[in-house]
Amino acid sequence: MPVDVTPAEVAGVLRDLARLGPYFEIITAGLDGPEWRPFGGDTTRLRALTGDYAERLGTGERRVAASLVFQGLAARLWSPVVAAAAVGIVPDVSGLRWRWAPGEPIALGLAEPGGRRVEGAAEAAGLVHPMVVDGHLRPLQETMAGFVNLADGLVWGNAASALAGSLNVGPADPARAALVRALLAREPLAGTGEFGPDGFVRKSCCLYYRVPGGGMCGDCGLLPGS
Repeated sequence: MPVDVTPAEVAGVLRDLARLGPYFEIITAGLDGPEWRPFGGDTTRLRALTGDYAERLGTGERRVAASLVFQGLAARLWSPVVAAAAVGIVPDVSGLRWRWAPGEPIALGLAEPGGRRVEGAAEAAGLVHPMVVDGHLRPLQETMAGFVNLADGLVWGNAASALAGSLNVGPADPARAALVRALLAREPLAGTGEFGPDGFVRKSCCLYYRVPGGGMCGDCGLLPGS
């Protein structure tokens, strides 16, 4: 059975993982300002972020920008949580907060870090899946649906791509790979793609090819031979 771990231990694991890169960073100190808001439920901020993406990408298609916003936020959720779970600690991100303003990078934070100690991919997946998918990604999808229409297949393909893509950062880790596969076997990620000789290939497309000068991602289901 998972057991609670101390806030200091969770913060230490997250601090170590942040060295892998910004997509693995969850801040655990200095979250007192009004710019830190509950993750995912802020329609005004998400609309502004989508507009910022569209401007920087040079696209007039809001759904293209929104698709990439969702995928990027999903990657920032999956990456640190899965990496931490792979070393035996699932951080409790139910109280996750985020900060963003035009011209600034996105940041995620936990004012009161907590977590559970786990053993093995199955036990870890049992905690990570409902916390990330039901606790954050579904609400994020619902909030974004208030200003843009994204098909379910695209949304969950993006979530699966973000999850599988987290394995491309840092050293090869059998425990992390096993957890990713366990999560991809659960709905709504099940059937969104599969691992092949060259890595994960999704069955949908994130629409990046519609960005001026863009192309198809390495895991795109539209690539020849996919």
